Amino acid sequence: MYGMLLESVQHFVQLEYGEKIWQRALQMSECKYTVFSTHQVYPDHIMASLALSLAKITKKSYDSFMNFFGKCFVRFFSNYGYDATIKATGRYFTDFLESVDNIHSQFRLTYPKMKSPSMYLTEVDENGCVLIYRSTRHGFTHYVMGQLDEIAKDIYNLKLETSVLSTENKTISGQDITIVTFRLNFDNSQYILSKKAENAAHLETTRHLPPFACDLLLQLFPFAIVFNPALIIIGSGGKLVEVAGGKEKLLGQPVTKYFRLRRPKGINFTWKNTFYLKSVMFEVEILRVDLVTGNCERSDEESETLGENLSTREIEIDGKSISPYTLRRDSQPGLRNILLKGQMLYLSDITAMIYLCSPVINDISELPDQGLYLNDLNPHGLSKEMVLAGWQNSSKLQLMFDKAEQRATELENNYSLLNIWKSRGDDLLYSMIPKPVADRLRSGNSSLSTCESFDAVTVMFCELVGFNSSTVEDAMELVSTMNAVFSCFDSLMDTFNVYKVETVGQIYMAVCGAPERNENHARNITDVALCMVKHVKQLQIPSGTKVEVRIGVHSGPVVAGVVGIKVPRYCFFGDTVNTASRMQSTSEPGMVHISESTKLLLPEDPYLIKDRGAVKLKGKGEVETYWVFENTYFSDGTDGDAD
Repeated sequence: MYGMLLESVQHFVQLEYGEKIWQRALQMSECKYTVFSTHQVYPDHIMASLALSLAKITKKSYDSFMNFFGKCFVRFFSNYGYDATIKATGRYFTDFLESVDNIHSQFRLTYPKMKSPSMYLTEVDENGCVLIYRSTRHGFTHYVMGQLDEIAKDIYNLKLETSVLSTENKTISGQDITIVTFRLNFDNSQYILSKKAENAAHLETTRHLPPFACDLLLQLFPFAIVFNPALIIIGSGGKLVEVAGGKEKLLGQPVTKYFRLRRPKGINFTWKNTFYLKSVMFEVEILRVDLVTGNCERSDEESETLGENLSTREIEIDGKSISPYTLRRDSQPGLRNILLKGQMLYLSDITAMIYLCSPVINDISELPDQGLYLNDLNPHGLSKEMVLAGWQNSSKLQLMFDKAEQRATELENNYSLLNIWKSRGDDLLYSMIPKPVADRLRSGNSSLSTCESFDAVTVMFCELVGFNSSTVEDAMELVSTMNAVFSCFDSLMDTFNVYKVETVGQIYMAVCGAPERNENHARNITDVALCMVKHVKQLQIPSGTKVEVRIGVHSGPVVAGVVGIKVPRYCFFGDTVNTASRMQSTSEPGMVHISESTKLLLPEDPYLIKDRGAVKLKGKGEVETYWVFENTYFSDGTDGDAD
């Protein structure tokens, strides 16, 4: 489907449900597109997936959203002026319903890849009509109902009640087609009265006109076909005879032998269908291969294969095997199938149907492939002028379409890059500032609002020891080693719900309990500290340098907030931070040094805590401190002394 249908969905979902709901629907439906281009073709399943996702989010039904999408499209295409086409179709809603197929045919000039459905009326009365809907798409019944309801209300000021009489799936010409019969109830009395008056005026006018020969119609429409109720061809236009290679090939033959019905979709080429669908525009394809070879023993699938794969097939003429392209090189008429478009008209005096039609020529370059010339087109119509005008404007339009598609592709790529860089920016931001704090700043709050006091957190300082960076080589080795060790530490932080504050030189600082409050802050910091000691011993340093750490831990109140404009940081302040730093500086390699306040917060079971004795801390004097170990520490016979 074209992007305009999905544009309408996006616009009105965002308008009525909000941007957050739309983004959630895109995520749930796994839609890789964040923006839709009007003239770009997208997979059909996207709309159904969006409707299903929105139904889950809003707790509404899937059918209600498909109905809503149909109404959205009718509201949306008014921005492109397409509502004027509907208003110009006829005075009454029934006129529009009878011309839906014709409108779709005209739109295919702008949207050549459009897979439009086929619609026609079978019963019309004062209370409404019966509409037959045929489409290769499945699951769009309520979408069509929404469109019809919105058109009836907004354009024709009618109250429409739609019900589904029947739904069936058929396979016709190798295509799975959904056929839905609708009963449309509305006030149709004015249309019925106008038709009665029109028929009376027609009878009064034609009463004074003498009859004329059917040959005159065949001269006016050189591609016309006349066939009887048995679908036997009893007459054809002169140009059609030239294409067929003589009257003897067409007259007396079934019309289905050399012609295939392309539109209306999902119906067979029968007398009944052509008689009751006279108001519908018919598209009939001339099967050129069968006309040249005389082959008629084929199925619909074989006909389609023969008509579309001429490049891989050779035909036999006068006992010689010749490819279609050889014929073209020899200036013979082209063998490409010709598409005829026109109306079926019933001739009551001879009990026959005449197909008044003209070839569909999209561009002047198609004439040689079809073996046609401008003089073959109807002299009284505008076919020649349209072909020439299309040839003059097609290059400009093609250039515009190519540029539009290129820009749409570039825009889509830019949106993908934007998402990638946004994700990288988020990762960088969250590495400097905690996610809850960063989200608060993004919502418009000032940096002062991030300043908070925390009654109980645990702060850890860890220092790498055993380095000598007196030379450049030593400094490079130090940087490489620090990168390996600190990267290992970073991977441990999320595991224990600990926030890494910063690294200054060889010092690594981490906090638990802020900005997200956590009752187990002391235990989490102790666990990660013990893991850091263990991982450093097991870590393979490329240079072979032996690395050790000394860690200090202290618990207490702090104040935290975002500081700085360039490279802002989430910093911690207070005596707790200073004490933790002193605990680290008085620790020893391979040991975790904790204060008494931290010890009181730790359970006894998973740890072995040994009294270190009084330690002199700067600004604190003599303070009682402790070593903490895992239970497995002493199981190997180690006494745990740090002396």
